[in-house]
Amino acid sequence: MFSRARTLLIAGTGAAAVVLGTAAPGVAAGDDTTLPSAVETFEYPGAAKIFKERGIKLERGDGHILFADCEVSEDIVVYTKPTAGPNRGKYCFRVTGSGKKGYLALDLPDAIGVGANKYDVWASVTGSGFVEVPKNKFKTVGESATGKPGSLLALQV
Repeated sequence: MFSRARTLLIAGTGAAAVVLGTAAPGVAAGDDTTLPSAVETFEYPGAAKIFKERGIKLERGDGHILFADCEVSEDIVVYTKPTAGPNRGKYCFRVTGSGKKGYLALDLPDAIGVGANKYDVWASVTGSGFVEVPKNKFKTVGESATGKPGSLLALQV
């Protein structure tokens, strides 16, 4: 009896291996249908649309400083020379996350001022270098500070 049960078990296992082994899908060597890697590039989502609508180039960040509607959030406010279009000349940002630290690389020409409402902010501006803006304060940058037009390159909280 023991040998008959052992024979059936071995035969069943072998049959299952044959059936499952041939039915298992696989990827052939050199197959180009592999999935893309999940490497985070920190590029700003929707940046092309925002650039087209508002003229601000949002490049990359850590997700803790977000471009916002000024009627919703004014954690950080950046002023530029006024240009044609709705709300051009005033750009608002919202700070998110529990640590209240963040970074955003951008390119906003003709920056003239940065306001920090809730957080201390560091702004990188061509012509002015790094400008520290204490919370609840406003500082002139770019043209207003040096006489030459400057571009806002980064915001950091």
